[in-house]
Amino acid sequence: MTVVPALAPVPPLAARARSVGGSPVRDILAVTARPEVINFAGGLPAPELFDAEGIAEAFCAVLAESPARALQYSTTEGEPALREALAARTSARGLATAADDVLVTTGSQQALSLLATALLEPGDTVLVESPCYLAALQAFAFAGARIVPVPCDADGVDPGALEDLVVRERPKLLYTVPTFQNPTGRTMPAARRAAVAGVAARCGLWIVEDDPYGELRFEGERVPWIAACAGAGDRVVLLGSCSKVMAPGLRLGWLRAPAELRRACAVAKQAADLHTPTVNQLAAARYLADRDLDAHVARVAGAYRERRDAMLAGLPGALPEGSAWERPEGGMFLWARLPESYDTTALLPEVVRHDVAYVPGAPFYAGAPDRSTLRLCFVTQTPTEIAEGLRRLGRGLRNQDRT
Repeated sequence: MTVVPALAPVPPLAARARSVGGSPVRDILAVTARPEVINFAGGLPAPELFDAEGIAEAFCAVLAESPARALQYSTTEGEPALREALAARTSARGLATAADDVLVTTGSQQALSLLATALLEPGDTVLVESPCYLAALQAFAFAGARIVPVPCDADGVDPGALEDLVVRERPKLLYTVPTFQNPTGRTMPAARRAAVAGVAARCGLWIVEDDPYGELRFEGERVPWIAACAGAGDRVVLLGSCSKVMAPGLRLGWLRAPAELRRACAVAKQAADLHTPTVNQLAAARYLADRDLDAHVARVAGAYRERRDAMLAGLPGALPEGSAWERPEGGMFLWARLPESYDTTALLPEVVRHDVAYVPGAPFYAGAPDRSTLRLCFVTQTPTEIAEGLRRLGRGLRNQDRT
């Protein structure tokens, strides 16, 4: 008989891979994939509103006219036609931008990872909103950052608290989603943005301004970017995305950053994926040249406004007495707070048994969480489906024991 020697164990995973958990949203989407579930958990744009015909025509044109280029490797910085188009849209919205200021990324999520690689050493401090976009917390945690929440109110980051933290903690950067924030839906007013930019200028701080939802405005006036504030130009990185205005499956994002940081991000991208898929970039550039994206976004925003209003109308009957919620002027999300006795993480399994789902608020906090909070996405379902989903949510919550 041949004796097989015992095999030595393989080396362990990196500490960051062992310590950083997965996305609670992704986990919930996997559990609630049944078609009968009305899912308010994902941040998924409404697929029936995609301009599938226009995007298909753009791909067909690119593959018919320049197949060799579309299917070939490209430059890391991005296809010139797309960079020109993105720069022109940014300039038209009040922030003068040249094509060379733009780095195309594989979704704006990759931009966060590139910035973490380019800016952060293990142990560096990052300031974030409280609560904060989940995947940003993941990106910074993977970089080994120490993540510190900044106190926020209904207008976003508190500038006084921010300055105190910058002086005390000496962070590398502040990450913020100032327009229709994920998860709260709130928008930072112009005066508050100028104050935040002033803190960065006085104290020495990078600001990463993430703007995936800004074009999805239903009401009110557009607020200028922090990047457009006086004194902010050399220290603000602006992130944008095609996911919410065209289609997330294209995986197209971009960052606008000062030259030295942009070059460092390009080097990091070379190591990550060489470049964002050429054919997707060329198709997006062709779409922007041939189609009226602003008109398409206006149609999408009109439908999303009806869905937001349907959710606002149904919440009083769905949530327990004493609950409170925000009324976003745009975007995709609504944030609610139940009475303190409710723990939305503990409540979720019973709610899912009623074929409806939400995201508990606790994972969005870098510090001590408010366990009575939850996030609802209002754009994926029709108003009729939203009304039914909220009826199910109300039944599920009424069946729970308070904790």
